[in-house]
Formats: sequence, C-alpha cells, structure tokens
Amino acid sequence: MQTPVEIAFRHYQPSDEVRTEIAAQTRRLEKFGPDITSCHVVVTGPEGRRRNGGLFQVELRIAMPSRKDVIVDRRHGDAPEHEHALAAVRQAFDAARRQIEDAERELRGEVKVHAPEDRGRVTKVIAGADYGFIETADGREVYVHRNAVLDGAFDRLKVGDEVRFVEEEGVKGPQASTVRFTGRRRSA
Repeated sequence: MQTPVEIAFRHYQPSDEVRTEIAAQTRRLEKFGPDITSCHVVVTGPEGRRRNGGLFQVELRIAMPSRKDVIVDRRHGDAPEHEHALAAVRQAFDAARRQIEDAERELRGEVKVHAPEDRGRVTKVIAGADYGFIETADGREVYVHRNAVLDGAFDRLKVGDEVRFVEEEGVKGPQASTVRFTGRRRSA
C-alpha cells in the first residue's frame, strides 16, 4: 500500500485486539489486490451510552488505480453478530475482498458474460424421440433436445408454447439451450 492505513473510531474506545485485527485484514487484502494505494477504515460503536445490545458499523474505502474505489458500508440493523466489533470488522473486510477479487477477475477478462435470450414458439414436439423445434422471431427453425429444457418441462411443452432460449451453433446447425417455458400459449 502506498499510504498508511487510516483508521478512525467513533463512539468506541478500541481494544488492541481490534486494532490488530484491522492491521491483519488490511495485509490480507493486499494479497488479493496488490495495487491498493490507500485504505480508510471507520469503526462506529453503538450510539449513546449503551454498552450491550448496540451494533457496530464498519465503513471501508479502498483506492485502487485504474478502477473505481471499493466501498463497503456495513450497517446491518438485523445482524446480531455486529454486537461485537471483531465480527463487524471481519465481515466488512470479507465484503471488500470479494469486491477486489471481482475487480481483478474483470481486469483479467475472466468475467462470465451471459448470452442474451431469444424468444420463440414451439412448432414441433417429437416426444418419443426427445426433441422438437422452436420457431424464432425471424422465422428460422431451431432444434431443441429434452435436456436443454429447464426444470424437466419438456413433457409439458405443446405446439404453440412461447419459450425463451439461448441459441447455439450445434453439429447439425442452430440449436436451443437453456429453454424456459414462459407460460404463454399461442394457437398454432
């Protein structure tokens, strides 16, 4: 890290254990994002004079070159484990680590891109042979096998059913994968 970690505490007098945990977590983050330039940590203790039952909040801002800052703001009113500062700190840093890993994967081009789904209408169902055909919006016919229909719905498909699917190039031409029945039926 190019600049020292900045740590602030609000409504809370930190223990050595909490300071040590923050230092360990920031060192751990550098393994996942070696190009981190700065890290700001704010730990806010329970408001008021209550010692028990209040929840800790942890905010992180991590700067990395050539991408937007990683920001974590852990303010969960329904997370009883946040009654403990160490648990709140660990969860915030875990969330930051996941964001950094996602950013690193994106930079390497490893992010999975989902193919867009097409809409079509079932034109033939050959039940004994476990396949059929879908007519696309532009009038082409696309082969569909029983295994490509999600949720075991092949046996419920009827001619005229509207479906969503992803078109792929098969051995013998275009074929449908990830076929979803939309619940609509048109007369053939």
